[in-house]
Amino acid sequence: MALSCLSERWISVIALTGLFACTGCADAAKLVQETEKGGVVTYLYKADRGGPVMSPHRLEALELITKKCGTGYSIVREGEAQSYRSISGTMEGTEGEVRNRRWGLQFRCKGA
Repeated sequence: MALSCLSERWISVIALTGLFACTGCADAAKLVQETEKGGVVTYLYKADRGGPVMSPHRLEALELITKKCGTGYSIVREGEAQSYRSISGTMEGTEGEVRNRRWGLQFRCKGA
């Protein structure tokens, strides 16, 4: 009985960890400012993994722009966007500060 209860707890912990991981990914690329003629999309990147241009989230950001514009778009400006810091810690004594860097794409829809 005790073993069953212990394994149920571990399953719950694993499920919650997976949920938090997926929730973080859902925010990888997002439309942060929207106007009738365009907007701004930001996405996560890591400098040590190819920077903003090689980030897999760049494609997600471009898909958001395509979804918004439909008929085409122009990138007006791009650069590092305001980032945020979070505290990570999975085990006691391993806490640390993680800086999540974001890249921004300001775009204008064609025909707008």
